[in-house]
Amino acid sequence: MRLILYSKAGCHLCEGLQEKLEQIENLEFELEIRDIMTRDEWFAVYQYEVPMLYVTNRRGTEDTEEEKREEMIPRPSPRASIEQLEKMLRKYL
Repeated sequence: MRLILYSKAGCHLCEGLQEKLEQIENLEFELEIRDIMTRDEWFAVYQYEVPMLYVTNRRGTEDTEEEKREEMIPRPSPRASIEQLEKMLRKYL
């Protein structure tokens, strides 16, 4: 499973969420960081919305191109602890 974090440099909310995600030890996932400044289409969609989290390849889905859908995960509170973030992610992973 993969988590995708849409982010941009200088965004303290993005950096804080990335730091917490990298500290989660009890869940297996690959974290992909997508800088919205690197693609016009990402910037157009997320310029006012970062950080945004998506999950791909959830349990029970095939690993084919047709099944690699990104599903949005509700944005966690910036005040959420690592443990709270992990608990929330368990629902989606």
